[in-house]
Amino acid sequence: MKTSSAPAPGRTPSRRTALHCVLINQLATPGLGSVIARRFVAGIGQLLLACGGFALVVVWFAQRFADFSRQWQNLPPAPKAYPWAGKVGALLFLAAWLWAWVTSVAILRGARNAKPPVLPTDPGGAR
Repeated sequence: MKTSSAPAPGRTPSRRTALHCVLINQLATPGLGSVIARRFVAGIGQLLLACGGFALVVVWFAQRFADFSRQWQNLPPAPKAYPWAGKVGALLFLAAWLWAWVTSVAILRGARNAKPPVLPTDPGGAR
């Protein structure tokens, strides 16, 4: 049973692909670059944390929008259903982003230490 999410030998991404994976992990979606780099366990975990955190931040934002809407209409404020959602969501997303950063460093190190592919030679010789 495989205990880590490191790719199998010979499946290490090239330096260029590794750099793209890191950029996706850090600037777009935490975990997506890890999945592209074939680190499925870490990538799916990061994606789940990031999506869960994002969903909680959206819940918090929707509550804030409803409060502003009620204030605009001169209605009394509604009781807060989930006042913790914004903080917990931000912490979950931060945890996913930091985990993606650690995985990104490992991806870059793996690409740096990888041997370049061996090109097949022409059996007939050069002419």
